[in-house]
Amino acid sequence: MNDSACTTETVTTPSLADPRWMVPLALFALYVIWGSTYLAIRYALASYPPFLLAGVRFTVAGLLLFAVLRLRGAPLPTARQWRNAAVTGVLLLGFGNGLVCFAEQSVSSGIAAVAVASMPLFAAIFAGMYGDWPNRGETVGLLLGFVGVVVLNLGTGLSGSRLGALALICAATAWAFGSVWSKRQDMPKGPMNVAAQMLCASVALILVALLRGERLPAHPLPSATFAVAYLVVFGSIVAFSAYLYVLKTVRPALATSYAYVNPPVAVLFGVAFAGEHVGPFDIAGMAIILVGVGIITLMRQRAAAR
Repeated sequence: MNDSACTTETVTTPSLADPRWMVPLALFALYVIWGSTYLAIRYALASYPPFLLAGVRFTVAGLLLFAVLRLRGAPLPTARQWRNAAVTGVLLLGFGNGLVCFAEQSVSSGIAAVAVASMPLFAAIFAGMYGDWPNRGETVGLLLGFVGVVVLNLGTGLSGSRLGALALICAATAWAFGSVWSKRQDMPKGPMNVAAQMLCASVALILVALLRGERLPAHPLPSATFAVAYLVVFGSIVAFSAYLYVLKTVRPALATSYAYVNPPVAVLFGVAFAGEHVGPFDIAGMAIILVGVGIITLMRQRAAAR
């Protein structure tokens, strides 16, 4: 028996940090956790005013994450990185999340999720301005997802104020531009990017809250406070970290596909915990949305294989 016959190949198993594991886990966090935050915001608004709710949420989450990172030796962002984090944080969290909280005072959580689902279309336009137009297959998936959003909207039977609807469109536009713009900037490294954006956005949100005369409730409902805690830990630290990870790892169409999955997830949470009704249009819309996401995912895998 020769020596070559005695050699054994080293079998390597993918670690948790492998994108093959991390990308699906991060997308799951975006799809499920962010889908549930619309209902959590609704519960929190029973006691907390909108911009102060968002400001407190990101202040607590940002400080916790920043402190942990500094204790672990993470470097401070440079002055340029702080500036870029401030711009991105105000766009994504200040306008993006703050306006969603504002809109949910008069618009149901399901409608809010449906309106925000238009974000990938704006993101595709903004990315095209930088020369990164989606390919033909991704465009089909994006358009199909938008059709699903429309169908889902027809089935909700819910209506909101014009001001709330305008706030949601502005939120989707700001989030889309911030996502595309940040990919081309010098941002803080790793999770420090999340902490810096939260801290910068929280300052802007609290300033807006103070200008509007918002105040913390003296006796908040326990369910509202629990919802705020859920938003801090899962909606902010876990899901937002996952979003920034996929934003840097995969194509924009896949990174923003969560916006098409969040509406059916939000509606399902509404059915389970708020007694909302789901009709045939709702089911059809969810199915079309998921097919659109599937097309985007398939096109991404084909592009990566080339």
